[in-house]
Amino acid sequence: MGLPEMLKVIVEGVKAGKLVARVHDGDPSFYGAIQEVMTALDKEGIEYFRIPGVSCLLGGAAALNRELTLPNLSQTVIITRPEGRTPVPEAESIRKLAVHQATMVIFLGTPHIARVVEDLQKGGYPKDTPCQVVYKATWPEQKIVKGTLADIDAKVKAAGITETALIFVGKVLDPQAYDLSKLYDPKFTTGFRKGE
Repeated sequence: MGLPEMLKVIVEGVKAGKLVARVHDGDPSFYGAIQEVMTALDKEGIEYFRIPGVSCLLGGAAALNRELTLPNLSQTVIITRPEGRTPVPEAESIRKLAVHQATMVIFLGTPHIARVVEDLQKGGYPKDTPCQVVYKATWPEQKIVKGTLADIDAKVKAAGITETALIFVGKVLDPQAYDLSKLYDPKFTTGFRKGE
């Protein structure tokens, strides 16, 4: 449904005294196009509440058995997407974000994987940076493709993945050396434990 048609169904349902549920996949907090719906409902004076879902980002990280932030490797996760039919602000291009070499999770990128990989490398990630693609995270059809920026394009194409997938990039995907967290360090004082 387009926005006008969707709003018509919602407004008519609410005015008829019905409980209306708009089901959305994942968590619509990002790339969900939900703000325009909420703004329209606010204008109509219709009260609503959101029930958060499990994002494919979190499902994908779980499928990879990886923590996206590890001491001494990355403490930042960049969630982004490449420019496609919908533009991205120039300051938020993948190439410009890549300079940080933080953990990056790229939505809507598998149809443009060759360009995404090129932008990541031109932005600063070395070719041997781990890169893993999760297709349909948490679904029965889930597939995981593992590689590096040097070979992920060919591997994703060989797997026939063209959409409904996330691209994970960063050193945390292959953590050979990271510092242990302070959280479990017996010498470290926390709000719940006095250090030795």
